[in-house]
Amino acid sequence: MLKPIVEIYPVIPAESEEARAQIRPAGRNRGLYQQTLAGWKQIIQHADQIGFWGAAAIEHHFHSEGYEVGPNPGVINAYMASFTKNLHLGQLGYVLGTHDPIRVAEETAILDHLTRGRSFVGLARGYQSRWTGVLGQHYGARATKSPGAALNAAAAAGGFTQSAIDKRDLDDDKANRAAFEEHVEILLKAWTQESFNHSGKNWQIPYPYEAGIQDWPLAKAGVTQRLGAEREIDAQGVLREVCVTPAPYTSPHPPVFLSGSGSPETIEFAARQDFHPVYFCNVEMAQKLATLYQTVSRECGRERSFGEKQAMVRWIYIGRTDEEAYALATRYDSEIWKNLYGAMGRRASTGDPMKNALETGLLCIGSVETVRRQLIDQFSQMPAEHLVMIYHYAQTPLDFVMENMTLFIEKVKPAIDEVLATRATA
Repeated sequence: MLKPIVEIYPVIPAESEEARAQIRPAGRNRGLYQQTLAGWKQIIQHADQIGFWGAAAIEHHFHSEGYEVGPNPGVINAYMASFTKNLHLGQLGYVLGTHDPIRVAEETAILDHLTRGRSFVGLARGYQSRWTGVLGQHYGARATKSPGAALNAAAAAGGFTQSAIDKRDLDDDKANRAAFEEHVEILLKAWTQESFNHSGKNWQIPYPYEAGIQDWPLAKAGVTQRLGAEREIDAQGVLREVCVTPAPYTSPHPPVFLSGSGSPETIEFAARQDFHPVYFCNVEMAQKLATLYQTVSRECGRERSFGEKQAMVRWIYIGRTDEEAYALATRYDSEIWKNLYGAMGRRASTGDPMKNALETGLLCIGSVETVRRQLIDQFSQMPAEHLVMIYHYAQTPLDFVMENMTLFIEKVKPAIDEVLATRATA
């Protein structure tokens, strides 16, 4: 059966761009953010009650315009854990190259305990230059335009701008990937090893690595040798490894999701680590990437059925008619597709924000029958285990989001479940 995940991109609401200008910077509007949090809670409670598998929070910073006000997904997850019983809670995701990976390991282990195993960990590499370089400066992480996706032969059909990729973009991507992969290595060690050490480009653990920590009082007193991890202290009383606590509730660690927009390198990395790739792309590109994931998984000794441990991402708008759904999608989302995604230059511009959005293959808009038909077709081609459904709440109103979620669960998901069941027995 399909495992749907609802993900909120928290947008401070405004009736128009002119109205947004009147409350600038909208991202710091205390009252509207408080209202957004209150409605967000209702959405997650609704998801918990009607049968969603999971709920995710994003990480983005410095959104003065109010478009993606999601600076701390872990705090949001902890809040969600306090009022849910069934949902798996996580992030899509921590931009890991900008984080201290030990702190992420600790935070996510605690979240896993708070939910008693109802958690997942989402990772991403970071594409927004306003904040990725600022927060990642000490690790060498810079924002990436995902040249591996943009230069992928299948990417043009997904709307990616290819002409804008230059040497600097390739260099930025290389630096970003290096920081990200080193942090993933540390994260996995911290979760799975009783104690560990690490010597890399950005990190020495312990510090200093060669000399070790020679002045740890509990080692001088013999306490850590008796009560700590077996390999923390060497025979000379020097601290040589660190023990990250607590271990996750889930052994060896919660499921890890890795967001990607079409880069083959990202999908290969996900397969080698046994992560769940999350495809922000059209179904044709997702098919090719899923085949790559399956092939690399097999090389690593893991047989994965086509679509297993993978997720597709969609923005879904269901109306009484196709025309109503398109009108509502335009009303609620054209501003963010024009002013954020279009201005970022990650997708080729057509001048019409919603036409541009539709051409990415990331949107499903229409009546129940139309959306069901679209998703039956897509899941027949790419039977992903998960579907991530993104809503720009609170720019998209609360009632609309909750009604769409209900319609999806009651009227659309059963048809997708049939497709997945048929493929599983084929």
